[in-house]
Amino acid sequence: MSAAPPLQLEGVSRWYGAVIGLNDVSVSIAPGVVGLLGPNGAGKSTFLRLAAGQIAPSRGRVSVHGTPSWGSPSVLRRIGLCPETDGLWPMQSGLDFVTSLLRLGGFSRGEARSRAEAALARVRLTDVQDRRAGGYSKGMRQRLKLAQAIAHDPDLILLDEPLNGLDPVNRRHVIDLVKALGREGKTVVVSSHVLHEVEAMTRRIVLVHKGRVLAEGEVGEIRALLDAHPHTVAVRARDVRRLARELVALPHVRSLHFGADGRWVTAQTAEPDAFYAAVQDQGAACGVTEMYPTDDDLESVFRYLVPK
Repeated sequence: MSAAPPLQLEGVSRWYGAVIGLNDVSVSIAPGVVGLLGPNGAGKSTFLRLAAGQIAPSRGRVSVHGTPSWGSPSVLRRIGLCPETDGLWPMQSGLDFVTSLLRLGGFSRGEARSRAEAALARVRLTDVQDRRAGGYSKGMRQRLKLAQAIAHDPDLILLDEPLNGLDPVNRRHVIDLVKALGREGKTVVVSSHVLHEVEAMTRRIVLVHKGRVLAEGEVGEIRALLDAHPHTVAVRARDVRRLARELVALPHVRSLHFGADGRWVTAQTAEPDAFYAAVQDQGAACGVTEMYPTDDDLESVFRYLVPK
């Protein structure tokens, strides 16, 4: 039998009175980094709280490596959660805060301190680890929450908007850290509504909107399934007008637009494979030097799938 996935939701719904947080969600998360994307209020935080065992599903099953996340204390050590909201003890130092949480998790005093120091070093807080957390900036508090999420070496790490409040340098460092955790074999679910930041960490996404999963998988795979939206491809050529004459005659090309410098033409096509083959055929005659899809990215997929 194959091993159970690190995180699995099966027919999961969660409601708060008359408000639906998640609605009949089924998804399986494999190891590596996965972006959990959606507008504010889409259900991302509910998804993470269910995964972390903080709340019970109203219907369905949430499991971590085959064990229910709700009501299973043994599974909690395998989960690390960086919540969106702060829950720090302001009079404690950053080092004492992380150490205390590790002690509550069952680690000895010495091991808890060494793990805390290592986690704080990994998020670049060593120089302020002895300062009271109440005096930390927003970015420092974010990194402190990340440190406590990874200090006990969990294999499932849940990050809720982890880049909020970070300056560009530390944002880049946290992105690199998330990617490194994925390479180490961890399962990292990163919740965000900032598309370019998630795209810097992973091409694997789960897109949620109004409590439902609209799509999951690689960005390129999802884009390829959006048949209702023609693909947009930019082509650069030395004789761009000759190329345009050849392309506009193709039945699957819906429109052409010239770039301002007269060296590029952008085409919309319903059959990208046929379009690429046609450009290749004309490559030598028209001097084609560059070609790339302009909408094979996360922002385009998000725009196509999430209605205004």
